Amino acid sequence: MRHVRDHVPGLCNSSGKVVNILAERVLMKGNEALAEAAIKSGCRHFFGYPITPQTEVAAYMAKRMPKIGGTYLQAESEIAAINMVLGAASAGVRAMTSSSSPGISLKTEGISYIAGSDLPCLIINVQRGGPGLGGIQPSQADYWQATRATGHGDFHILVFAPSTIQEMVDLVYTAYDKADEYRMPAMILADGMLGQMMEPVEFPEREADHLIEKPWATTGHQNKRPHNIVNSLYLDPNELEQKVRERFQRYEIIKEKEPMAEEYLVEDAQIVLVSFGATSRIVKSAVNTARSMGIKAGMIRPITLWPFPEKVIQKAAETASSFLSVEMNMGQMVDDVRLAVNGKKPVYFFGRTGGIIPSPAEVLAQIQKIMGGAK
Repeated sequence: MRHVRDHVPGLCNSSGKVVNILAERVLMKGNEALAEAAIKSGCRHFFGYPITPQTEVAAYMAKRMPKIGGTYLQAESEIAAINMVLGAASAGVRAMTSSSSPGISLKTEGISYIAGSDLPCLIINVQRGGPGLGGIQPSQADYWQATRATGHGDFHILVFAPSTIQEMVDLVYTAYDKADEYRMPAMILADGMLGQMMEPVEFPEREADHLIEKPWATTGHQNKRPHNIVNSLYLDPNELEQKVRERFQRYEIIKEKEPMAEEYLVEDAQIVLVSFGATSRIVKSAVNTARSMGIKAGMIRPITLWPFPEKVIQKAAETASSFLSVEMNMGQMVDDVRLAVNGKKPVYFFGRTGGIIPSPAEVLAQIQKIMGGAK
């Protein structure tokens, strides 16, 4: 379990060694920062299809990839793009695709194939309102899709939820490293607000040897090793069950080692707000105002949505009197909060949807309602 109490730019590589940030800070839009972070992480193969509000990711890659000897390909569809990622990932290279909510829905079959083939890759989802075509404003209504149903079958993907542009950059590095380590897809679950806003960022300098060996890759064997096959089809049900069970044994290791969360004023909090991504910025403001009014409020911000940092919430449930999950949807992460609390304390929900961002005043009003105006 890794706890992040105050976000400091930087990250740990796959060996746990802290990588120092040496570059100067630059002002960048979130989508473009995501793309540049992927390039600096070693990504040289991008396959995508335009959709608002993530189009700048693809546009940035279209400009940068030819200059660094990489591959940029705008596919004929989202379905084609994710299957191109599957092909590139099977060759052992760092590949990436990006899209927004409806586009991710089209990619889910391919994501399932990638997971079933035990391949690492990076998927960016800059969420927009839904369902259907919905709207182009920010949303967090893809939580269930990312953590529960990114495709058919029994599998998980790593899901990271940044709350700042700097953290978007840092988590791209982490996502690639962890995807390679555990041989599984990783997703950065952002939203239209983070994708379109601009903040100062700096990019970590990477060690030259940060890429791990991939002896399973289909890169040609030259009669020096057995022929590698990447496949997700197992017609023998016993063989398929064995593969799935092996994968879930790996997931248990991930659930124990990789959860990440920020804790803010939780130690003495009577009410703990749980929020992720951009919404957590609003929640933190409401918590600060509540504190100034004498209400002991705190916040837990899950950084990994899968694996979900349930132990942090379980610990808070020992001292807090109630929980409030605040999201830009009609109530999705709240299910995981309730599972973690396990009935020990009441768990409330407040959310806005359709692309509407909750205000600090609205969140504060919910805190006061739950606490009965207590000071």
